[in-house]
Amino acid sequence: MRLKDKVAIVVGAGQSPGEGIGNGRATALTFAREGAKVVCVDRDLKSADETVQMIAEKQGAAVAFEADVTKAADIKAMVADTRSRWGRIDILHNNVGVSLAGGDAELLEIAEEAFDRCVAINLKSCILACKEVIPIMRRQMSGAIVNISSMAVITTYPYVAYKATKAAMVSFTEQLAYQNASYGIRANVILPGLMNTPMAVDTRAREFRKTRAEIEAQRDAQVPLRRKMGTGWDVANAALFLASDEAKFITGVTLPVDGGASVRRG
Repeated sequence: MRLKDKVAIVVGAGQSPGEGIGNGRATALTFAREGAKVVCVDRDLKSADETVQMIAEKQGAAVAFEADVTKAADIKAMVADTRSRWGRIDILHNNVGVSLAGGDAELLEIAEEAFDRCVAINLKSCILACKEVIPIMRRQMSGAIVNISSMAVITTYPYVAYKATKAAMVSFTEQLAYQNASYGIRANVILPGLMNTPMAVDTRAREFRKTRAEIEAQRDAQVPLRRKMGTGWDVANAALFLASDEAKFITGVTLPVDGGASVRRG
């Protein structure tokens, strides 16, 4: 019960269609298992409800909340609902992100609309959520923010908007950390590597018209550690550590969860 009596918002707690479990859903389940009351936020209410049902089956506490987190009004409503329901906000977990599914492309191919969409989903949503939650955490003199970026930040990645926005998220998280440390608020960012999630694998299978097994094999071959991708549970376990009091002296950290890919940067 490492998060006993904590209140957590998990943005992106549903998941896209496909096999396995996504980072957001795995994190919501993990936080609830460890004693947190979880607000499962997603633009797809049905998917968020599925996450809540999975939590309820394990006697956890959770509610679903429908929001388009690119809109300030939805973010405000999400935070207001959480505070009125449970009185405080201890953890904010920003998990939403999009690349190919949002129309991302290489520099000479990307459309303005696709670029704007990716920026709004990947970066604007995170900043808006933090803007609403930080005043509450400052009054509490405590809080933990965990943002999900990507190993695309420090490795070769061909698509413009995803790499740029996820890199910006790292800098923003560092700024959050040093501007809020005196209030007892911690902010850290995770860089997932090649993960076997519906968004990462099934989306690519559809986009490139390949089987899921083909995409899995291509991605597994690139992972140094056991030639096997990670899963949503690997990201969730890292997020649990950073959100818990075990990490009470850790802030402003960028943590790769990548099976060793980051050691090959050169």
